[in-house]
Amino acid sequence: MVLGKEVFRVLRQKLGSGFDSFMSEKVIPVPGDITCKNLGVEETDLRDKMWREVDIVVNIAATVNFDERYDDSLHINTMGAKHVLEFAKKCSKLQIFVHVSTAYVGGQQEGLILEKPYQMGETLNGTLGLDIQQELKVAEERLKELQAEKITIKEERIAMKELGLKRARLYGWPNTYVFTKAMGEMLLGHYRENIPLVIIRPTIITSTYNEPFPGWIEGVRTIDSLILGYSKGGLTGFPGDPKLIMDVIPGDMVANSITVAIVAHLNHPSEFIYHVGSSVTHPVQFAMLRETAYRYFSVNPCMDSYEKPVKVGRIEMFNNMDDFRRYMAIRYFIPLKVLQVLNMAFCQYFKGIYGDLKRKINFVMRLVELYEPYLYFKGVFDDLNTEMLRKAALVNYADASMFQFDPKCINWENYFVNIHFPGLVKYVFK
Repeated sequence: MVLGKEVFRVLRQKLGSGFDSFMSEKVIPVPGDITCKNLGVEETDLRDKMWREVDIVVNIAATVNFDERYDDSLHINTMGAKHVLEFAKKCSKLQIFVHVSTAYVGGQQEGLILEKPYQMGETLNGTLGLDIQQELKVAEERLKELQAEKITIKEERIAMKELGLKRARLYGWPNTYVFTKAMGEMLLGHYRENIPLVIIRPTIITSTYNEPFPGWIEGVRTIDSLILGYSKGGLTGFPGDPKLIMDVIPGDMVANSITVAIVAHLNHPSEFIYHVGSSVTHPVQFAMLRETAYRYFSVNPCMDSYEKPVKVGRIEMFNNMDDFRRYMAIRYFIPLKVLQVLNMAFCQYFKGIYGDLKRKINFVMRLVELYEPYLYFKGVFDDLNTEMLRKAALVNYADASMFQFDPKCINWENYFVNIHFPGLVKYVFK
């Protein structure tokens, strides 16, 4: 249950026995499905009540898997956004619609990436012909073909994932996630009419900086997958330039930016884009992540399956993929091949060791495949709109200082060592 999660600990301690009654007065959960018409809310009276009373709509629903099945990603990230907008249009008191996207809808651009909206059919590589209805048809027809072949569910899932990556790369996006999120933005901009629309584009979201307490996080995100592999001893080398900027932003700052943007744009019938990140105003390099991870996990090691501490060294980073492939061949692929031969010669005697090494290699290579576009990412995200929002809020709203979302206040070294890594270990690396 959501209200039982650790994130509500501070509020629960503050309210004590009154927590449940307070939340029941403030929060009314409504089961629904953004892939369906009217968000799957079938009870007529409830739906009508929502249309009469809801005045602010914030859409944060998404599948964030980089290689999600194409049909699922289209239905959730693209058409789901449109369905929420259509529902919001029926709300007679609606004052604003906020959609949470991702800064990486900009693909692999270099230099300054602007806070600008996408036009319907716009692509990153100039390829013509992007049509969202056609993409839905492509996914539907491919699924019918696969089902006619009577393949396994696993084979179907793999094929639909491959289709998503193929379609994304056709139009210049590196993966299914950012491609379908970009198309979702296109639909919102095209169909919003006179509804006030704010699109929040956070960068890589990390654990909370301050609220409700430092270090809270849920789920494994981009850089956290690398940290997980490193802390468990499965990652000793990885492609990436340590001098490049890694754009991260704590989760509570993203939440605060949404709150302030809502207040600032109530009843203003325009479309506004906000990048919420740190690469321009307070950048941090990959080298910082590498060094702080080594410092933290050297002193606070994770335990292996035998409850023994995992020893870590400084992760080796490679400035290009060719160097990384040579490293993997010498360190892993050749020994794995030798072990495979020995395992066969000695009647599966080395089966456990062979299987463990193969799993680690597959894990690393899968991470490389998914994250390569971001490990050599040379763009930074313009946040002029966001900076103006921060300054305007401080001038116009007396309590704006309560909603901090300026990353310049963060000491990154202290944040990683004393907040983010301990939070990952406590809430994610269980």
